[in-house]
Amino acid sequence: MSHNQQNFVQQLRELGYRVTPQRQLIMDTLCEMGGHATINQIYENVHDRAPAIDRATIYRTIHLFNEHQFVLSAVINGQTMYEIADAHPHHHLVCRGCQRVIPLADHHFHDLAQHLREEHGFAPDINHITLHGLCATCQEN
Repeated sequence: MSHNQQNFVQQLRELGYRVTPQRQLIMDTLCEMGGHATINQIYENVHDRAPAIDRATIYRTIHLFNEHQFVLSAVINGQTMYEIADAHPHHHLVCRGCQRVIPLADHHFHDLAQHLREEHGFAPDINHITLHGLCATCQEN
């Protein structure tokens, strides 16, 4: 997923933030890594390209990106993972037995979101849900 498809630079500026070289490099690196990455993995990749960027800058920047949903986070197998936000919500089933991560389409949550709005007056953020449990194979064992 390319962050350029999401107009990251324009959106960040519209929110009143500067697009610093550090922020651009962190976003570029995360995009190039693809999929899910930990803060440490992001730091290692950024540090290889720009050793002057410290861990605190990575944490602050990822927190900023996550706060504005440029980057999404999920706890998978006990670690917080980050990825570029996709234009379409997606979710994960994580097996606590074999640690397999199974993608899950968004349409499964439409009825739940509608129920929460109608019955509870609550507007859920359901763009990136991770459910933990046991896959069919692990249930058989």
